[in-house]
Amino acid sequence: MQLPLHALNGHLFVELDDRQFLVDTGAPSSFGVGDSVTLDSIKFPLPAAQMGLDAETISSLVGQRVSGLLGADIINAFDVLLDVRSGQITFATDPITLAGEAVAMDEFMGIPIVEAEISGVSRRMFFDTGAQLSYLQHDSVTTFPNQGVVADFYPGFGRFETETYAVDLIVGSIPFTLRCGVLPGLLGMTLTMAGTEGIIGNEIVLDRVVGYFPRRQQLVLA
Repeated sequence: MQLPLHALNGHLFVELDDRQFLVDTGAPSSFGVGDSVTLDSIKFPLPAAQMGLDAETISSLVGQRVSGLLGADIINAFDVLLDVRSGQITFATDPITLAGEAVAMDEFMGIPIVEAEISGVSRRMFFDTGAQLSYLQHDSVTTFPNQGVVADFYPGFGRFETETYAVDLIVGSIPFTLRCGVLPGLLGMTLTMAGTEGIIGNEIVLDRVVGYFPRRQQLVLA
């Protein structure tokens, strides 16, 4: 099932059933306006809110009117093909084949985890399509070029500001330079509890076709 995909205000949105949803692999649960959503002939119940968040709240946070959020509980039922340049996202119950760099994934509460090499050290990081910024919760982040202060938000936590740095990292064998911030206080500690040291945001999907195949625990960067 192929649907329109838009990159707006640093976030990814899918048009579905005359509604627009934030595409967020970093959120365990979906919510939104309407009783359900149907993807590739599968109907999913849709609660109006999760953890105090509803469509109105998430619209305010992302700066774009949306009907809700598609999280891991729905997204992970499919093979997903993200093609931001062509403005399309595909959800398929059948396996999708994509030639490219295959990266193994782990998960925590349904949220995907990949390994990234930073300064020769392998670090486990969440792959979060709902994140406009990446994050590195390690003192070494300050050794990279400073990119200034950026305002961001985290569902359930709210808005905050963070210094950002241009961090060089490698996913699979592909090099990236990502703008990375540092999560504040207790929010940063949640990464440690999951055995991770950061978040890779949606910046890595903007200029390439990406296959997100959670049922096979695989991310493919074309």
